[in-house]
Amino acid sequence: MRAIQVHTYGGPEAMIYEETAMPQPGPGQVRLRIEASGVNFVDVYHREGRYPMPLPLSIGSEGAGVVDAVGPGVTDFKVGDRAAYANVRGSYAEYAVVPADKLVAIPDGIDTRTAAAVMLQGMTAHYLLYSTYPLKSGETALIHAAAGGLGLLLVQMAKMIGTRTIGTVSTPAKAQLAQKAGLDDAILYTQVDFEQEVKRLTNGKGVDVVYDSVGKTTFDKSLNCLRPRGYLVLCGQSSGAVPPFDPQVLNAKGSLFLTRPTLGHYIADRAELLWRAGDLFKWIAAGKLDVHIDKAFPLAEAAAAHRYLESRQSSGKLLLIP
Repeated sequence: MRAIQVHTYGGPEAMIYEETAMPQPGPGQVRLRIEASGVNFVDVYHREGRYPMPLPLSIGSEGAGVVDAVGPGVTDFKVGDRAAYANVRGSYAEYAVVPADKLVAIPDGIDTRTAAAVMLQGMTAHYLLYSTYPLKSGETALIHAAAGGLGLLLVQMAKMIGTRTIGTVSTPAKAQLAQKAGLDDAILYTQVDFEQEVKRLTNGKGVDVVYDSVGKTTFDKSLNCLRPRGYLVLCGQSSGAVPPFDPQVLNAKGSLFLTRPTLGHYIADRAELLWRAGDLFKWIAAGKLDVHIDKAFPLAEAAAAHRYLESRQSSGKLLLIP
């Protein structure tokens, strides 16, 4: 089969499209013929070595396709079933072997590309809103990168809960896209200071929670946007890692809370995985959740997909298609 491999950490050019051995499913594993693979910032971190792993490295953390083979002991899936997954590396490939307990069946009526596009960012949005900081109706949330793949899902799901949403975006076109998804107030951070604008929009009170997937360039001002005892949920670092800081700052700024969660700890239990994925598929089928796919690139053009993602041009989800 053909797959994307990283032999040396680096830029997008470090991803090599090459022949690799066809993987064989072992006990409790399933082999999927990948029909679509999601592109996420975590893939960039793996490629760069920000999250170091042994080389050569197979990347891609989210995919969907058709079951091609099953290993011993697998009873929940059979050849021909459609399934999707997240948080298992190796989806930038024509085939991938995945533990059966990490797979979710794709319901009839939901196409494979949509399933691939919603697994990682959709379940991330779900745990951020329902578990990390359980949002309530009437609260106010600040969502950075509100027109990105994660941001658009956060906006829609927060509106289902009844939350007021304020979002940062870089262009008027992205503001329009986020507002179409239900964003109440769009802040063009390229034109105004988002901290001052949040304080104006909240009459100086601040927001209950900030969902910050940007990291380094937004972190300090995100803290300043919070009400006393508010929550900063750091859920990414697209601008770089947040430097070390003195926890006493949290006290001085209002007894604030800071957390840096990751998806793996919120879907480690299969019942929790099925709950989160099940909600997403249910909302998509009912027309309550729109999964906006910005672009689909051929698998061989993974480097172009990463350049597009890192350029901040993307609005919504990027896919790779074998």
